Amino acid sequence: MMTEFDEIRPYLDEELPQIYEELLSDEAFRQVIAAVMPDLPFEAVSATMRGCKTKLAFQKTFCYPLIKKIMAQATRGVTMDRSALTDPDGAYTYISNHRDIILDSGFLSVLLVDEGQDTVEIAIGDNLLIYPWIKKLVRVNKSFIVQRALTMRQMLEASARMSRYMHYTIGEKQQSIWIAQREGRAKDSNDRTQESVLKMMAIGGSGDLIDRLMAMHIVPLSLSYEYDPCDFLKAKEFQQKRDNPDFKKSQADDLINMQTGLFGYKGRVHFAAAPCIDRVLSEMDRSLSKGEIFARVAALIDRGIHANYRLYPGNYVAADLLAGDARFANQYSAEEKQTFLAYLEKQLARIDLSNRDEAFLREKLLLMYANPVKNHLEAIQTSE
Repeated sequence: MMTEFDEIRPYLDEELPQIYEELLSDEAFRQVIAAVMPDLPFEAVSATMRGCKTKLAFQKTFCYPLIKKIMAQATRGVTMDRSALTDPDGAYTYISNHRDIILDSGFLSVLLVDEGQDTVEIAIGDNLLIYPWIKKLVRVNKSFIVQRALTMRQMLEASARMSRYMHYTIGEKQQSIWIAQREGRAKDSNDRTQESVLKMMAIGGSGDLIDRLMAMHIVPLSLSYEYDPCDFLKAKEFQQKRDNPDFKKSQADDLINMQTGLFGYKGRVHFAAAPCIDRVLSEMDRSLSKGEIFARVAALIDRGIHANYRLYPGNYVAADLLAGDARFANQYSAEEKQTFLAYLEKQLARIDLSNRDEAFLREKLLLMYANPVKNHLEAIQTSE
């Protein structure tokens, strides 16, 4: 592999023994292992880790059972539909909406393993890699690093390198990738693809702009969580930013979000892949300006994601409560409405602000669950 990717790529399998020793000698990592696997002696964990000769073996030995446990304890089931893909074994760039920092890609990889497929390589922002052991662990777990907080010139160089790496991964390694459609999660669930993500992907490769995007074999992927465990944290952040435009989350806030997202209750979770957009791209007018092409491709991905949402009773209840009508009353029972209302009150009560704006916070929570309904209906109407 070209050395230009060494700083951002997942570790090579032959590098794992050295990285394992570095992790096993890290006191913070040892404490995490003790908390996550309290019934296993550290020596047993060490021996098992050293026995994992590949990243996939590590994932199947450690990550797969942990995520399966989360599925059993914190969801009512996680399902996936990839029937729209003509070649289920192909290497794709899954571009998805973003709900959970860890589990969006984690659930996807587990579901792919259950289908007999390889796991995905994961794009992860370096803002989350706040300890050395986390950065090492994610690279063992087939993640590549999105470098942020750079100068403009450094950002351009980092984007170009990441683009070349993604093209190399899809084209040469034949390895699928997962990347969020935007930097960070959409706090209000109004999922929109940032054109900057597409511009980054189009730097690498060869041919014109359409050719370079087609080389990535983009698949819009919808993630539908019945409940977002971090919804109250997102609502809290909305008020904090409203009251103080300079408010920024701390590293401690990021850790709380990760922990809450991992272990909080999610209800039903569904993943749905839209068809790969290669065919539509091949038919696009290549004489269009770059700006128009990026806008059209972003809209195409958004429609693919929105049209494939799985909507739950709470989504429809939230849409009706927000609009003050009963347009979607046939989509939920009285009991389901009461269940969602009780959930809403419980989450509101968890927001620890001294100057709580109850009406504002309630509206933000409702928006998170209502926006997928609005976007889904618009996507369905557009495609008809």
